[in-house]
Amino acid sequence: MSVQLDAGGGCPASDYSQGDTTINIQRAFSNIHKPIFFGSLGLLLIVTLPLIIFPEMGRVWVMAAQGFVTQNLGMLYQTMGIASLGFMIYIVFSDIGQIKLGDVDAEPEFSLFSWGAMLFAAGIGGAVVFWGMVEWMYYLQNPPFHVEPFSEEATAWAATYGMFHWGPIAWSIYLVPALPMAYFLHVRKHKVLRISEAIRPVLGEKLARSWLGNIIDILFIFGMLGGGATSLGILVPLINQGLGNLFGFTPNSVSQIGVLVGTTALFAISAWRGLKGGIEMLSDINMWLGLAVLLFVLTVGPTVFILDTGLNSIGLMLSNLIQMATWTEPFGRFDGFEETGFRQAWTIFYWAWWLVFAPTVGLFIARISKGRRIKTMVAGSIFFGSLGCALFFIILGNYGLYLQLSGTLDVVQLMNDQSANVAFYAVLAELPLSWLVTLAVVILLSIFTATTFDSIAYILSSAAEKNLDKEPARWHRLFWAFTLSLLPMSLLFLGGLETLQTASIVSGVPLLLIALLLMISMVRAAQYDLRYQPNYEEPEINIEEFPENDPWTEEGSWEVTDDEGYQEKT
Repeated sequence: MSVQLDAGGGCPASDYSQGDTTINIQRAFSNIHKPIFFGSLGLLLIVTLPLIIFPEMGRVWVMAAQGFVTQNLGMLYQTMGIASLGFMIYIVFSDIGQIKLGDVDAEPEFSLFSWGAMLFAAGIGGAVVFWGMVEWMYYLQNPPFHVEPFSEEATAWAATYGMFHWGPIAWSIYLVPALPMAYFLHVRKHKVLRISEAIRPVLGEKLARSWLGNIIDILFIFGMLGGGATSLGILVPLINQGLGNLFGFTPNSVSQIGVLVGTTALFAISAWRGLKGGIEMLSDINMWLGLAVLLFVLTVGPTVFILDTGLNSIGLMLSNLIQMATWTEPFGRFDGFEETGFRQAWTIFYWAWWLVFAPTVGLFIARISKGRRIKTMVAGSIFFGSLGCALFFIILGNYGLYLQLSGTLDVVQLMNDQSANVAFYAVLAELPLSWLVTLAVVILLSIFTATTFDSIAYILSSAAEKNLDKEPARWHRLFWAFTLSLLPMSLLFLGGLETLQTASIVSGVPLLLIALLLMISMVRAAQYDLRYQPNYEEPEINIEEFPENDPWTEEGSWEVTDDEGYQEKT
């Protein structure tokens, strides 16, 4: 029997014939955008093969590039962060925010809880569990604003800065590509999930669909692959360490490969099952499991200290948000002034890292937000994302901080002498039922990893397909799922993960300009469509009328004439 794969959803088509069981390769590739698919793979090989063959030389060159970017372009990343937050505030309070993503009768595809859980799992993943526990240790030793290390002021900032780096600005950066992609996908019904399509109102259709558009899409996909591979490289050793603690073995390269294969299998199964049967289900499980772990730590730990410190940190962050986002240490280069390097090591690094991940998370947010208003997508993403991250920093981080300050466990010394992974599980070991808590956290990390990379595989396959009338082909989703795991598997033995992570951040430099184009594109397209409507009413605006020729095409025009139904809204 001959089985042909449906190019849209990857399900068996209805065309059967007698004979051997084969897959029609031509049919399977019919919906693949060849330049983007092979261009992304080619760029990945061009970058990674030299790092594998000449790891030391590659590391030197990439670290030099990172030093140049953080020292000379750091201000641009900080400006981009502030601009992203300001842009989202403008969107929420403008008419654009009232536009519904979909038809008049379109209902949200997912419940509010599942939608929030998927946002959180895709955008943050297991990294927030790890950094929520240990990030304060770095800040306490090397605090910002030239304050004395280990002082009371340094302690307050240490409990605060993690929430800032994982808070509203981070989620605003994610939303920069999400807004135009959601608009074009659900309002204008363009069944393509690529960044080049989202900036057509700025570049024009001809240029956006030319070699330039392909390069833009390839750069974004490279950022996704590099970011995804390095995140796996962080989380796999952490899971490996936890399993070693649970079952009494010394973590090694063999067990590390086993963990990587296991997590790959988990998100490969999820990728095969699709958006509803895979990502949504795992996200719901992870949300409940994560909340259970946090509630347990809050209940059996120093509850009053955790809540007091958390409230203090929220107030400190909100009252100093602008200062934290714009602190540049401009005088540190002169004699007599101290330069801590804090903003390069943390704030600039994080903004660059979020920007590299923005295509993945942003396009995923766009895909799952059908039926909601734009302001709901924006405000909900910032709220669910920031709140979810804050809970991990407040509860896990402040519990570890309490152990340090009370003298129960010198977590900082443990991290400095051994590793952050060892310190992470040492904190958990101080809890009642520590074995059970550690098991729950290992499962949490594994599922978080699976949902995050399932989302990346989903978006990678979506970006490399011509049309998205259905979900991306199953074989295509699985291809990117295994590509994401094979890269860190090879680099784990070569010490190249840090190099690739740095390379991904450096590759984010052109994305600074693209982020600006995405914001301009969103406003131009939405404002034109609002003007084109004969009339519209709030609070929910439905875009139902479109010009015969889009204004960014050669046949169209940005002018809206009276005979097209233009009516100024009063």
